[in-house]
Amino acid sequence: MPMWTIHHTPGTLTDDDKSALASDITDHYAAVGLPRFYVIVVFHEVTAKNIYVGGIAPDSVVRISIDHIARRNPDEKGRRRTARWVGDIVQPHLDRAAVRHWEFHIDETSDQLWMINGLVPPPGGSDAEQAWAQANQTSRY
Repeated sequence: MPMWTIHHTPGTLTDDDKSALASDITDHYAAVGLPRFYVIVVFHEVTAKNIYVGGIAPDSVVRISIDHIARRNPDEKGRRRTARWVGDIVQPHLDRAAVRHWEFHIDETSDQLWMINGLVPPPGGSDAEQAWAQANQTSRY
């Protein structure tokens, strides 16, 4: 379950920008086999006087926190590849929005601390997970 929390200053991202970014994020995870409903994107508009970078309130900033639970990177090479992958997803959107400062980080959380609709998700890549992806919803397995 990737959960993206995107903090941004007012006017930085339009509703259309947010929709396009959320769709692009979801499409990238679905392309590697995750069920689309695993992907959650939350946008938080933060007034310019409530977000500071280097002690200064910038007029245009985006800060992204990503929680990865469904999959984990096995090593440094995998983590670097994932960071580039995320950068490649967001950079075109943020460049179009002329964001002056943006950054992200990714936390990897144990999948043993995760449930959806009261169910423990099936193992990654399993037939049960593929069934969830195809139905785009949870089911007992």
